[in-house]
Amino acid sequence: MVARRYVDVFEAYDRFVEGVKMSESDWDYHVIPGNAAMMKERYDINFGSDIIPDDPDLADRLFLAGVDMLLTTGIYNTDLGRAMMIDEDEIYEGIKMAPKKLTLGHGKDKCKCKARRGNSTRKPVIQGGPTGAPVSEDVFTAMIESYAQEPMVDTIVSGVLNTVNGHPATTNSPWEIKATMAEIRLVREATTMAGRPGMGI
Repeated sequence: MVARRYVDVFEAYDRFVEGVKMSESDWDYHVIPGNAAMMKERYDINFGSDIIPDDPDLADRLFLAGVDMLLTTGIYNTDLGRAMMIDEDEIYEGIKMAPKKLTLGHGKDKCKCKARRGNSTRKPVIQGGPTGAPVSEDVFTAMIESYAQEPMVDTIVSGVLNTVNGHPATTNSPWEIKATMAEIRLVREATTMAGRPGMGI
């Protein structure tokens, strides 16, 4: 397998433009679940009653199923309504180029993320927050602060403001932009009030 050159944003865009045209609902409700079911059967993926499976053979099959899923399904561009297909060399080159560690946050609140293997003695990174769930603006800051003040929580995963200044944060409107900016500011205020201003978001 010979590694290909890096695919930049311009080539990716051109390939999306020439890709398979389909609606987002077809992608979400037909392509993804159909191919996922096919991979489950093809690679005999079955977790049984294990909440956290530790079978190394199953882990290998899951990885191969993931690669096959990406090869079979491609990547969908919601703005263009098209799917771009990629090949196996590009997948493995992407894995090779992916960062092996990541630092989130800064100062005393920074958190180092590195891959953990089975039965690792290093504690996992704990992310706290409403994770993209809609949150009322009257409780948003207090909710984030409650996560940030927990010593075991390493980083914050923000929620989404339902409204901003009482206006619905309607998609593709100026209010959506204002809500996004408000979320960032309020999360920073909340982590500062919790005494952890440098937490990663």
